[in-house]
Amino acid sequence: MSAGVADPVLDTLLLPFADGLLPWPRVGGALLRGARAGAALQRQAWPGLVCATDLKPDADALQRAGLPLAAGDDGRRHPLVLLLPPRQREQARALFARALEELAPGGTLVACMPNREGAASGQADLARLAGPLQVLSKHHCRVFWTQPLAGAADPTLAAQWRALDAPRPIADARVPGGRFRSRPGVFAWDRVDPASALLAEHLPADLAGHVADLGAGWGYLAGQVLARCPRVSALDLYEADARALSLARDNLVAWGAGVPLAFHWHDVAAGLPRCYDAIVSNPPFHAGGRESRPDLGRAFIAAAAAALQPGGRLWLVANRQLPYEAALAAGFAEVRTVVQRDGFKVIEARVPAGRTGDDRGRHR
Repeated sequence: MSAGVADPVLDTLLLPFADGLLPWPRVGGALLRGARAGAALQRQAWPGLVCATDLKPDADALQRAGLPLAAGDDGRRHPLVLLLPPRQREQARALFARALEELAPGGTLVACMPNREGAASGQADLARLAGPLQVLSKHHCRVFWTQPLAGAADPTLAAQWRALDAPRPIADARVPGGRFRSRPGVFAWDRVDPASALLAEHLPADLAGHVADLGAGWGYLAGQVLARCPRVSALDLYEADARALSLARDNLVAWGAGVPLAFHWHDVAAGLPRCYDAIVSNPPFHAGGRESRPDLGRAFIAAAAAALQPGGRLWLVANRQLPYEAALAAGFAEVRTVVQRDGFKVIEARVPAGRTGDDRGRHR
């Protein structure tokens, strides 16, 4: 969500302050978790507000809007914690418990969720942890808040829910021996995504040189590149979700494949910082909400086309119905469908062997 753009969830989150039902803290500021830029944060000053997000596009937009980002987990406790919980319930429960830990005694915790993304469940969960809530509804969203006097009303439950965010082995036969770990809220967090599995099955063994994985998630596809392509000399992983990237780093470094690895918290849609001999990708086609976002996949394709060396190859998997053909034709000299199966398509695309740096720039 870009700065200055209407965001009904942000509008509703701040409604208790706009309506005078809650005061903004005079000292101590506030923490906004799950933050994203939007018009509601631009209409007036919010003294002492710091923002925290795991998503790189949101972090970049917040910085462009001049909104300060929290510097990691600094142990501070805030008189006001604002929360935009995710749709995934285990992750949301862990965030409720974490937010209570970050709340100063007597402080206020305010959360907001869209009705279609679990607002009723989120309200019930927070009430279980923190006691009675006050609630407002607007814009098909629900904002609810609590002012616990001293931590969680049910500290045992809070500890249990806080642990829901802990990484755990993935119980999937395609990840032998519990080698990889994941956590709730990450894409395909408890299984190997079937699209990535299909792409891995058809990866050619002759991928070589410096390779990138765009949208690397918790590291499954990158691991398959390392296992199946012995001529890869270095592998860079790009991922917009910091939680997923941390998992990928732990998973692949612990594996110890002997190939230099680099991990980038990065918005691939903004382009890549260097060039590669080959790129693999299972690009996202949703961004937070339920609506399809094929523009994200097209942006990944454009970024790959601009970043590949002359003669370089992109190996891509996507849902069969996603309209990527025009983007592929615009960026690549050769495009072929390798396989279509189970609702997915695997595509190999090559850039021209004689392309110059100026040609790359035209695809950005």
